[in-house]
Amino acid sequence: MPGMDLLLTNLLQPIVLAFLLGTLAGFVKSELELPEAVVKLLAIYLLFSLGITGGRELAKAEMGALWPLVGITMLMTFGIPTLAYNVARRLGRMDISNAAAIAAHYGSVSTATFFASMSFATSMGTPAEGYMAAMVALMEFGVIYSLAIARVATGRPRGGGVNGAELFLSVIRGRGILLLVGGMIIGYIATDKQWQQIAPFYESLFRGMLMLFLLEMGITAARQIKAFRQVGAFMAGFGILMPLLHGMVGVTLGDAAGLSVGGAFVFGAICASASFIDAPAACRASLPDANPGIYLTSSLGVTLPFNLLVGLPLYYNYAQWLAR
Repeated sequence: MPGMDLLLTNLLQPIVLAFLLGTLAGFVKSELELPEAVVKLLAIYLLFSLGITGGRELAKAEMGALWPLVGITMLMTFGIPTLAYNVARRLGRMDISNAAAIAAHYGSVSTATFFASMSFATSMGTPAEGYMAAMVALMEFGVIYSLAIARVATGRPRGGGVNGAELFLSVIRGRGILLLVGGMIIGYIATDKQWQQIAPFYESLFRGMLMLFLLEMGITAARQIKAFRQVGAFMAGFGILMPLLHGMVGVTLGDAAGLSVGGAFVFGAICASASFIDAPAACRASLPDANPGIYLTSSLGVTLPFNLLVGLPLYYNYAQWLAR
């Protein structure tokens, strides 16, 4: 069966095996642990690398062809948090703060899933368009939109609560957008000769760095799974079914926008992902009443493992089917 072969191919990828090794280490309470400074360095390298290589691809792209992709990205940036919030409120019967926090996490993008999907597409011989990094940066604004939903729902006065301008700046200052956008600008203006001087560092080392990053993510995910009781059956189902829906819609829209098989797949993967780096920081500051045991366990302990182990081959298989 092609689908089963694709699933096995994904599970046997070195980057996925590194994630599984980290998960095993977390479950058996191994002493294996990457220092926080190293994890931050890995994240900076991966984000900056994707930004620079994305800028190189953007310089070669026909700008007129990008507008349909920008349009569907903005659609999903607002559509995913809106749907996630309403499902959490109406079906999950959660309060405004927890529902908005969940919307912020699923409206934002998991950088680990984005890295893994780009690597997966390349390994399958269908590399995604490099400028997908720009779409990741755009979707980070789903966090702002989700927190705005909470503010409107609670009926806070304009002058109360979190200042909108400060919230906007906090997202802009986040390392995700800063490194992706800044890297893309550098990659865009770099000449071929200048790029050849730095290419070995940003291309040859990428997958090795990604394996170390996912090793740590596996350890962290295993720790969050231990808090499974706080999530409950509803959030366990939410953490699997919502990414499936978002991923399939994302692949469909990506294909309609004219993306390649790899590009449509990666767009679906980032739509299916849930943030566990940038969104938690924003929610802690703006939604102090929200329970981290709910939104972090769901995004990191349920959605991330599901996407890396099962979701990616499903989205890729669907992207191939659409292309045929």
